[in-house]
Amino acid sequence: MASTVWKGHLTFGLVSFPVKLYSAARSESISFNQLHKHDGSRIKQVLFCQAEDKPIPRTEIVKGYEYEKDRYVVVEDEEIKKVAPQTAKVMEILEFVKGDDVDPIYLETSYYLAPEEAGEKPYALLFEALKKAGYVGVARVAMHNREHIVILRPGENGVLMHTMYFEHEIRKVDEFRTDLSLVKEKELALAQNLIEALAADFEPQKYKDQYRENLLHLIETKKEGKEVVATPEPKQEKVVDILEALKASLANAKKPAASATAIDAGTRAEPKRRKARG
Repeated sequence: MASTVWKGHLTFGLVSFPVKLYSAARSESISFNQLHKHDGSRIKQVLFCQAEDKPIPRTEIVKGYEYEKDRYVVVEDEEIKKVAPQTAKVMEILEFVKGDDVDPIYLETSYYLAPEEAGEKPYALLFEALKKAGYVGVARVAMHNREHIVILRPGENGVLMHTMYFEHEIRKVDEFRTDLSLVKEKELALAQNLIEALAADFEPQKYKDQYRENLLHLIETKKEGKEVVATPEPKQEKVVDILEALKASLANAKKPAASATAIDAGTRAEPKRRKARG
């Protein structure tokens, strides 16, 4: 299992038991090193002292907070630990809310919340109670030099934790709105039929990062000294009549062959589709 990112106690009411957090997911991308174009050697980043105009080792670097222009207060790591709130060691459930009431826009990073040996029974009790009740826990915890409000929800095998953005961190964009007066009933009905025709069970294993796979193929191609072939340009249909476009899309969706664009290039099996309702 992945390394522990936080350990402490989870409390709700007068119940308290030891738990630990693991990262539930991580983004994977192709990383490149910077090389000198002329000889192919690695580029090394050098840290310079602005005042002395000379390179310095990382061991001479400390944290500084700029409270005025070019004026800093130096803060040591041990001092940061001293002022850590109680939630650095204790995750406190503040309340329980309906899961459907939590807008996914607030969710940030996912973790597995696992019990220590001494907390297995109360952990199992909380997990089962959350499943039966249909509620999620709203808790407070401090980690990575920051206090978070988090959601605790029952997953398939245990409790999952999601850190949340605070209200002030969600960007309010005045231009982000929808003019429903533009929607016509016939178009809406066809759009709903198209959604039903493309409906399927959620199977995350069938979705792949095509960009990453293309980059890996490019790297292998160059290692073998072969020519890199460009990806074909996507065919963009100009929508003149949205009603006709919806009809054509619905007709294509009802054909036996599945579209390969949303499925891994190596998987051509027809996805399971639900029958259109109504």
